[in-house]
Amino acid sequence: MTRIKELHADWMQDPAYREAYDALEEEFTLAQAIIEARIKAGLTQEELAARMQTSQSAIARLESGRTIPSARTLARFAKATGTRLRISFEVGPSSASV
Repeated sequence: MTRIKELHADWMQDPAYREAYDALEEEFTLAQAIIEARIKAGLTQEELAARMQTSQSAIARLESGRTIPSARTLARFAKATGTRLRISFEVGPSSASV
C-alpha cells in the first residue's frame, strides 16, 4: 500500500500540482495548526465543539481547510483549547514592493 506522503512527494514533481498545492499553503498551514492545537489540548472534535458551542461537523470543516475561519472564530477556538491566538504577517520570497 502506498502511503499518502509518498504519493504527495511524487505528485510534487508535477509543476501544475506543485503550483496548486503552493497556492493553498496558507489554508493547509492553518488547518494543520488547528488540528495540532486540538490534539495538544487533549480534546476530541465533539469536546471542542461543546466548548465552542458549535457542532462537531463545524469543527471537522475547520480541520479540513474547507472553511476559512473568522478572527472571532479563531479567538473562540483559542479560548476553548487554552491557547493564545497570534496572527502575524511575514515578508515572503514572492513579495513585491508596493
